[in-house]
Amino acid sequence: MMTDSKNTLKTYALRHTDCRESILEAFLNKSAALSHGDLESLLQDGFDRVTIYRTLKTFVEKGILHKIPDDEGGVKYALCKEECSSHEHHHDHIHFKCSTCGDTTCLESVHIPAIRLPEGYVREDVNMLVQGICPNCIPK
Repeated sequence: MMTDSKNTLKTYALRHTDCRESILEAFLNKSAALSHGDLESLLQDGFDRVTIYRTLKTFVEKGILHKIPDDEGGVKYALCKEECSSHEHHHDHIHFKCSTCGDTTCLESVHIPAIRLPEGYVREDVNMLVQGICPNCIPK
């Protein structure tokens, strides 16, 4: 599990840049998934949209982040908690989006059930987004 942005960049053989470090720090400090727009708002260093996009793409390709399709047609990103690589992501867990606060979180302990595809189909990726109210938003 990643705990430090500089060591993570070194572990994944990525050149250190202020943008890469800032984006990793944002993910390490936030428990919910982040969109490109969320990062633009969070990062005070004023990195341009393209640099943020390229950094996210690199992190997904290296196995640092995984994509979460959003119910609104967008994409959010979350840290890979499992041993992912540039060749293969292992994310057979459910993603939960709170309809009250809008946060999307990975529910690592809740796995997507095995799906048997008809002959001739090849699975590349499976995503499951469950929507409801998170524990922080349930009235007490």
